[in-house]
Amino acid sequence: MTKTSDLQSLIGTEVGVSRWITVDQARIDAFAEITEDRQFIHIDPEAAKHTPFGGTIAHGFLTLSLASAMSYDAVAPLDGVVMGVNYGFDKLRFLAPVRAGSNIRGRFKLLSAEDKGGGRWLLKHELTVEIEGADKPALIAEWLGMQMVGG
Repeated sequence: MTKTSDLQSLIGTEVGVSRWITVDQARIDAFAEITEDRQFIHIDPEAAKHTPFGGTIAHGFLTLSLASAMSYDAVAPLDGVVMGVNYGFDKLRFLAPVRAGSNIRGRFKLLSAEDKGGGRWLLKHELTVEIEGADKPALIAEWLGMQMVGG
């Protein structure tokens, strides 16, 4: 747990790193079905072999959707938190493809913490999703989350 009184001193620092998550073909196929995004570069290994990627890749939105799991691993909730809600993104860029079978993890840096009153705290984290063994991250985002702290 993080005390709200400590938030200002954490701004600009890395506050956590998640575990590695494997993005295998089964996960990519399941995401394709649930989102109805069945582009061949995601689900057809034979056809994807002939693209610049050399094989199937994860959907950018699949990589992004794993951010919540990464956050649960890496970012301590505020002391007394009742709930948190996704508030959106200020910036989001997909920088490198996540090839099927890759491991990814999230690195979180606190960029800002705003007391919105009534026990509501708007936190902005820089999220960098790394691909194990790759020079470039899969994505970088400025992610907003609202945490509600009970009295």
